[in-house]
Amino acid sequence: MNSKANNPLLKSWMPVSENSDFPIQNIPFGVYSDNKVAHHACTAIGEHIVDLYELSRNGYFDALNIPQEYFKSAVLNDLIAMGKTTTNHLRERISELLRDTNTELQNHKELHFLVFKKQSEVKMLLPVHVGDYTDFYSSIDHATNVGTMFRDPANALLPNWKHLPVGYHGRASSICVSGHSFHRPKGQTKPADAELPVFGPSKLLDIELETAFIIGKSTNMGESVSTEKADDYIFGMVLFNDWSARDIQTWEYVPLGPFLAKNFASTVSPWIVTLEALEPFRTKGYTQEPKVLPYLEYSGDRNLDINLEVYLQPEGGDENKIITSNYKYMYWTMEQQLAHHTVNGCNINVGDMMASGTISGPQPHEFGSLLELTWRGTKPIKLSDGTERKFVNDNDSIIIRGFCKNEKLRIGFGECRAKLLPAK
Repeated sequence: MNSKANNPLLKSWMPVSENSDFPIQNIPFGVYSDNKVAHHACTAIGEHIVDLYELSRNGYFDALNIPQEYFKSAVLNDLIAMGKTTTNHLRERISELLRDTNTELQNHKELHFLVFKKQSEVKMLLPVHVGDYTDFYSSIDHATNVGTMFRDPANALLPNWKHLPVGYHGRASSICVSGHSFHRPKGQTKPADAELPVFGPSKLLDIELETAFIIGKSTNMGESVSTEKADDYIFGMVLFNDWSARDIQTWEYVPLGPFLAKNFASTVSPWIVTLEALEPFRTKGYTQEPKVLPYLEYSGDRNLDINLEVYLQPEGGDENKIITSNYKYMYWTMEQQLAHHTVNGCNINVGDMMASGTISGPQPHEFGSLLELTWRGTKPIKLSDGTERKFVNDNDSIIIRGFCKNEKLRIGFGECRAKLLPAK
């Protein structure tokens, strides 16, 4: 779709600062609540949310034929399921209403207190019901680092890694929206010098810098999605932190992979940035050698130039930037991930979430986990308060931020924040 809403020359009559994540060209989708609203669909412009239910109730979306109750739902699944033709027209209509040349809403000032609210004064909710969650392992730099640490540099990548996007089915029930806190997980670990495993809180609690894409179109069992058609099935993207208990993971992962080390908490940002808003930031990815099988082939630039930053904030302390990376370092694209996920006939549903896996770049400051940053704890990082970190301490908060930027435009995701509490 050639979107008018992406025009970098557009300006809004609502105030938007130069470095805002939410200019008029973004128009992400989310769900908010406050002391008067249980849950309404919304978008963002500058520092404000825009209540889409109130716009619908007052007739601004009448031509779109979207049931009003979809904007009053606790999740966006029904709205998204109407399809991209509808949601793209909705995005275009919102853009139209917010443009500085349009007075329809601008002059309807008695509605502004219902429609516009400061983001800082509302609570953002998990935007979709996540029926199923898949986590991939698609960053070659991350996989190489981990393989080097736990095997040897010559065999860092397992034989299948360059032939298919490796993934596993994760736990959807423990995906939480930004702003939550959770307790340090407990489980079995096996110290290197011990003959038998022990039970207790994880000592090596780690972060994983990721993004995730949201499925916007369902399939039936037996159907597959090609790389060519994949974008029709991807509604948009969020930031994602797939928290990991490395010591639990090391003991449990053979032979079936992650279990308790991963299923205790994952954090997502509340705003779904549409694939359409991200189109101006498409870029080339890594050259894939050896050549992939035909069902994984694709044409054009299918990667995305998304700047990613991770901050660690001790309780009562300052934010410390510990990672500066980029989504463009992904080896396997979202389109390839979805094509592989469905090539066997696996059905997908609207709201399903598929995470990228840890995103690492080639340089040490671009490594997407503390496991890599501190190289298994052998190179602690120093914070501004003088303390050091090998892994996440109790009461630390981790904040992920992401944005795309070129000479004309900046599109951001907001933040993905969570706090680690002591074990119960």
